[in-house]
Amino acid sequence: MKIAVLKERRDGEQRVAASPETVKKFIDLGAGVVVETGAGDHAALSDAVFKEAGATIGKNPADTVKGADIVLKVQRPMTGAEGTDEIALFSQGQILICQLNALVEGATVRALADKGVQAFAMELVPRITRAQSMDILSSQANIAGYKAVLDGIEYYGRAVPMMSTAAGRVTPANVFVMGVGVAGLQAIATAKRLGAVVYATDVCPDTKEQVESLGGKFVAVENEEFLQAQTAGGYAKEMSDDYKKQQAALVAETIPKMDIVVTTALIPGRAAPVLVTEDHVKSMKPGAVIVDLAAEAGGNCPLTELGKVVEKHSVRLVGHGNWPSRVAQTTSLLFAKNLLNFITPMVDKESGKIAINTEDEIIKGTLVTQGGEIVEERVKANAGAPAKKAAAKKTAPKKAGAKKAGAKKASAKKAAAKTADPAPASEPTTPDTNAEEK
Repeated sequence: MKIAVLKERRDGEQRVAASPETVKKFIDLGAGVVVETGAGDHAALSDAVFKEAGATIGKNPADTVKGADIVLKVQRPMTGAEGTDEIALFSQGQILICQLNALVEGATVRALADKGVQAFAMELVPRITRAQSMDILSSQANIAGYKAVLDGIEYYGRAVPMMSTAAGRVTPANVFVMGVGVAGLQAIATAKRLGAVVYATDVCPDTKEQVESLGGKFVAVENEEFLQAQTAGGYAKEMSDDYKKQQAALVAETIPKMDIVVTTALIPGRAAPVLVTEDHVKSMKPGAVIVDLAAEAGGNCPLTELGKVVEKHSVRLVGHGNWPSRVAQTTSLLFAKNLLNFITPMVDKESGKIAINTEDEIIKGTLVTQGGEIVEERVKANAGAPAKKAAAKKTAPKKAGAKKAGAKKASAKKAAAKTADPAPASEPTTPDTNAEEK
């Protein structure tokens, strides 16, 4: 068995999908590992480090992927339209494991299916106990929440903790975290450790205890409706218009008192919900900072600009993209461990060969393409018709009644597409950056 690790080529992506530790573990499983030259350079993981761990260094992407059974990446492979056609490197039957963004990147998924690649989308790992060690969204969001606070402080023009000096007292900064998922909780913990007075809000009542356990102050209208706002599965119920108005008024009252606001709400396959309006921004103190972890999905604040730090109404808005990549060495190690934990159960201990159990819940949740077909139901609506089958229909002779049957089939497909939901049927409450585990 050969495992290949490709270098990331997307702008701003500095992570790598393997580490010296995971290379050694793969070798212990009986695999040979090839890492493309320079793959870990931006994460302070040199070719020499990988070679010392037992990996072979591939001189280019084609050489690295050739003959591989499994190909590991961080981000989805690029298409020809994006500059470098990485999908062209793959051969039929190869396994690709990465963050595929399959719910929104239908063209990439279709191209992989047409190529005959067996693709696993790691962002779709089911939220079950057994899969927690494989959850890339949680591992990466945890570090993103940490980095969000550090970046917010960088652009904040004052000290954060309370200080008593001979020249006078420095009052602590107020930090407001909106969305208490993995990134939100880490943001709360980080801000608290740095001496800020921390506030947090979420529509899930269970998060109140988590916020307070970290030393934060919970901000929510805690009436009877709020206490009943969570389902047995941990998801939020739709709140009444009256409750929404009360909560909005409380948030509008809280934001002007804040020095740094960190927003983390992101829903898979959808635009980020607006948490901070322009009126909220206008009400904030001059010099205050908003750190928007959802900038890549449109932002939790409409004034956020992706990839930029801008000033609007005397408030700085931080709209960096790909937050995990901003701490590439740490997030690479965690991402690589997630992949190792995902792959290990696939390897037969006796033969050392890949043995994929398609009935396993984790495999069912992440397997997107197989045998030239898209097999993940949520992805099909966005991926379009198979190129090869479409071409075959054009050349095939028409049979009696074929037009009518085809019309019925097309109508059925259209109806299915309308009802298909690219996001989970029940959404996590105020889901955190990259929609990680609550």
